[in-house]
Amino acid sequence: MPPGAPSLDGGMTLADEILTIQEIAILLKLADKTVYSMAQGGELPAFKVRGQWRVRRVDFETWIERQAKDRSRTRKK
Repeated sequence: MPPGAPSLDGGMTLADEILTIQEIAILLKLADKTVYSMAQGGELPAFKVRGQWRVRRVDFETWIERQAKDRSRTRKK
């Protein structure tokens, strides 16, 4: 952990808990522009910090789980 980095439970830093558009794009295997559009359109649980989009990891994980559940419900119909 870098010196002075705020530490959270489990040894994670605050930086580990906040994801960038680029990090989300890598995780979703999408283009940065696609994820940016999703954030702008309210499709992702994102917020802006000084004009740059960020996503709390916990919100992203919840969103992913909801997407998977919604998709499985659609398949069952």
